[in-house]
Amino acid sequence: MGRLEGKVAFVTGAARGQGRSHALRMAQEGADIIAIDIEGQIDSVPYAMSRPDDMQETVRQIEALDRRIVAQQADVRDFDAVKQAVDAGVAELGRLDIVSANAGIFTEGRADELPEQTWQDMIDVNLTGVWHTVKAAIPHIRAGGRGGSIILTSSTAGLMGFENFAHYVAAKHGVVGLMRTLALELGPEFIRVNTVHPTSVNTDMIQNDMTYGLFAPDLPKEERTKDALAPRFQGMNILPIPWVEPVDISNAVVFLASDEARYITGIQLPVDAGATTK
Repeated sequence: MGRLEGKVAFVTGAARGQGRSHALRMAQEGADIIAIDIEGQIDSVPYAMSRPDDMQETVRQIEALDRRIVAQQADVRDFDAVKQAVDAGVAELGRLDIVSANAGIFTEGRADELPEQTWQDMIDVNLTGVWHTVKAAIPHIRAGGRGGSIILTSSTAGLMGFENFAHYVAAKHGVVGLMRTLALELGPEFIRVNTVHPTSVNTDMIQNDMTYGLFAPDLPKEERTKDALAPRFQGMNILPIPWVEPVDISNAVVFLASDEARYITGIQLPVDAGATTK
């Protein structure tokens, strides 16, 4: 019997990357899944975002585990769209127990040079989108009367500052404040709320020309390869690795979602290879 047997989890940003990995790991542990993703591009984001075929692949992999999944296109910036997707998922799957508010974007720029739209897009997705996610989900968890677990994806940037990422750092710190308040508000109903704080994760969010340019401005563009950049990413961590894999974050999400963490709420859980200690 899986650690999440009989439960239903709502995952945002589920079409690929960490979100797909979280959905798969929870399905492997017995959960059914409600999944959303933007399946489109935001103009200020310099790397390719998810597409409909990415979500189709997530659905295929979940169904191959003999688990149920209700997947819809929805932008976390749009509360009505998120609410409709959650409502539809609960109507089909019957309940909601777990939330993984994972959807996010990553852009860069010096604080005094950031375009207004770049700042706004970051806050709208990485902070307001998290609030929309939990706001839409809480009534369903509450209605079950069984408690639940809400896991918000922050970052090492939710615990420390980084040059060139003022908007990202601000949003991820904001997620921690939201988590602490929700933990206080929902705790009496045994609804637990925590954050996870990854270091660099091996997904398209960091494996792209924008990030490579930041880490290796001295290298010609054609030499900025994943292998060439790995030692520079490794310099951020205590453990001698350049980045963690999505499943490393998913394992933490599963733990926080499970009864093994039934008395854990209001915490910030780094999965950071020691980065926030360095």
